[in-house]
Amino acid sequence: MPKRCPRFVILEGGASTIAKQVHELNEDILDKEIRLIGAEGQQLGIMSSQEALKIADEQGLDLVKISPQAVPPVCKLMNYGKFRFEQSKKEKEARKNQHVVEIKEIRMSPGIDVGDFNTKLKNAQKFIADGNRVKVSVRFRGREMAHTDIGRDLLNQFAEQCAEVAVLDKTPKLEGRMMSIFLSPKTGK
Repeated sequence: MPKRCPRFVILEGGASTIAKQVHELNEDILDKEIRLIGAEGQQLGIMSSQEALKIADEQGLDLVKISPQAVPPVCKLMNYGKFRFEQSKKEKEARKNQHVVEIKEIRMSPGIDVGDFNTKLKNAQKFIADGNRVKVSVRFRGREMAHTDIGRDLLNQFAEQCAEVAVLDKTPKLEGRMMSIFLSPKTGK
């Protein structure tokens, strides 16, 4: 149950977003002993945080705690502003290159005619060419439930027609009044 505050709603429990990693910097590092790594990755040994801070000041770099759970904690000498800039560039590039695969659905009935079947087939091939998965389902109504084999044959024929561009993920399966298959784009283009 949410608690009410004047301008905020505070939720207890539930899902939360993954926080970005926050590093401790320079004077915020209060550990007695730390393991120090130089700017080029060389081990500088175990020392007090004051000594490490002094070395960082001499080199004009920041002291950053990169592994707080280690014993002793691991700190590195780096230009933290440049590091954050490069990290944000990498994240931006990763977001630009990602493609979310959607599941598109195509529904048919067991008594579908050839023209409608071909139209739905073209749509499915277009969805697969765009890199999406396709769920093809046949809905049985009333007495059609006695002839589920017609729907199974229809789905198998649909999968055969899409075999050039797609792979059948699972065989036709009857769930309630719906029988469905999943088609995925072929990999290794």
